[in-house]
Amino acid sequence: MATYAIGDLQGCLDNLKLLLEKITFNPSRDTLWFVGDLVNRGDQSLETLRFIKQLGKSAIAVLGNHDLTLLALCEHNKKVKHHTLDAILQAPDKEELIHWLRHRPLLHHDHTLGYTMVHAGLAPQWDLTMAQSYAQEVEAVLQSHQYSDFMANMFGDTPKKWNEQLTDWERLRFITNSFTRMRYCSPKGKLNFKDKGPIGTQKKGHLPWYQVNNRKNSELKIIIGHWSTLFGQTNTANVFAIDTGCLWGETLTAMQLDTTEPVYYNIKCKKPYS
Repeated sequence: MATYAIGDLQGCLDNLKLLLEKITFNPSRDTLWFVGDLVNRGDQSLETLRFIKQLGKSAIAVLGNHDLTLLALCEHNKKVKHHTLDAILQAPDKEELIHWLRHRPLLHHDHTLGYTMVHAGLAPQWDLTMAQSYAQEVEAVLQSHQYSDFMANMFGDTPKKWNEQLTDWERLRFITNSFTRMRYCSPKGKLNFKDKGPIGTQKKGHLPWYQVNNRKNSELKIIIGHWSTLFGQTNTANVFAIDTGCLWGETLTAMQLDTTEPVYYNIKCKKPYS
């Protein structure tokens, strides 16, 4: 029985199947953790979503920013301009797939294995208990009658710094952005959404969120995706980046979690997508 965390798929199902063949995945025995961004940009988003859903309890997936983009599209959010999600929007099982996606978490923590998985990151001001509580706030809204209103108010770059006194959509937006969009921030935890490139290309005085001094979640072993320009390297103990550019024709990575030290498997992806 093995557990593997797998990097961002973004609609690249053929590459996922090649990787599962390499690790000899058996759904009756093994478990897959997906780090979010199951869909968009690649040309097999519908097939990818169906495949992971049918894995049932053999798959755990957290929400990424592209997954939330799909949910927003389904609620006719006009801020979404470019996507490759029409096949899902027109699928006969669309409602079933969207219902399943709405019920995915923003954070997954396994006490036995000792790993925490999120798509992008954890705000430096949050410890695990706080992060779990804040994730549940957004998850509850996604699964409630407020879902459509949240989709209309989710997009935006403000507020950029956490404050426990934040309320309403601003509070939910910051929480969502931290889990699904964050890369760089200031030493005091103010988020920077403009810089997306490799470390060293960001605005002066900013740093990866996981390198902030006195980060309250520094003791956690955190698995992230989202940031392909890290090339799988964080240079930070206990933070594991597994988006290795599958979408762009680089590699798709599986990280085995039930071993003494992480063991990595990857495949060269079949083709880049435009």
